[in-house]
Amino acid sequence: MSPIKGSLPLTFISLVLAIVSLAGCRGGTAESTDTEVVSVRVADVTGGQVEEIPLRFSGIVRAAQRATLTFQLSGTLKERPVELGQMVQPGDTLARLYNPALEPARDSAAAKLEELRTQYDQAQREWERSARLHQRGVVSEQNLEQIAARRDSLRASMATAEASLAEATRLLEESVLKAPFGGRVEALLVERDEFVSAGQPVMRLSSPLGREVEVRVPAHLLSHVRVGLELPVWQVQDRNRAAETGTIIEIAQGSSIRGELHPVLVSLPPNSLAAGEPVEVGITPVRESAVTVPLLAVMRDATSTSVFRVTDNTARRVPVTIDRVVGERVMVHPGELMPGDQVVYAGMTRLVDGDTVEVR
Repeated sequence: MSPIKGSLPLTFISLVLAIVSLAGCRGGTAESTDTEVVSVRVADVTGGQVEEIPLRFSGIVRAAQRATLTFQLSGTLKERPVELGQMVQPGDTLARLYNPALEPARDSAAAKLEELRTQYDQAQREWERSARLHQRGVVSEQNLEQIAARRDSLRASMATAEASLAEATRLLEESVLKAPFGGRVEALLVERDEFVSAGQPVMRLSSPLGREVEVRVPAHLLSHVRVGLELPVWQVQDRNRAAETGTIIEIAQGSSIRGELHPVLVSLPPNSLAAGEPVEVGITPVRESAVTVPLLAVMRDATSTSVFRVTDNTARRVPVTIDRVVGERVMVHPGELMPGDQVVYAGMTRLVDGDTVEVR
């Protein structure tokens, strides 16, 4: 038979199925009593998941733990005891800011607190003396209440002064920039004696303990990736090097902006790639392919269509639902048949359900 291109006419399909149905009607559905092994030819069921060509997306390796450090106040950068590329430990001093108002504000708050504490102590002693005199009838109840009110007011003012002193002290401490974690100084963004505004980046710090790479993919590929999926990561500068295996740890949510690329974050194995190296991350789209069998394998009876599936040299009739015919194959609905199964397409004239077969 010459290859048939495209979908076949319905009359031709019916004719082929009618011929196959007549050829496979030996004994109906009764079990064969003949011990002879039937020789048949089989073909694979095709379809299922199909992996397409891997797509490569470029990215730059970076530290998993990194920080851009800033001051929370303005001033002049007076000290910077670290250099570019230097390793630092948690708590090390990285830079010091000078603001002429910080120390006077702290000293003023401390002096104010001390003054109020002295006044409160005096008011407390005065109230204690007045309370004893009130018991003797020398001081009136009204005077005693006035003294107590003044004492309580000084206590509240002292609490406010303590808060002001704590704030002034904290601001003074904020003028010293310390390392939040151990790592390497990646960039110095401000030089000594330069004016620094509050929130302005001063330096970047990165940890050597973890590496990751971020790639941006189009929206239609988001359905082909998931958190925990392993992806190959190739080094661009050394094409002969074997690919590392990265793991997706974060996927950006979809956006309503048309054509926007979506970040996908991939974690890299320890001690694999250095920060700053250009790499390519491979993403392989997977699509569902229709399940197909050879046209000659399909049999038709009065009620249904079916095929003979061969398992352990035994042929079993399996009902199938035909979708359409494409070329010399038939698309069937997924069900009993799975991609990779073997079905009989030649030798069905002497075959019934349950026969032992010999595959030629």
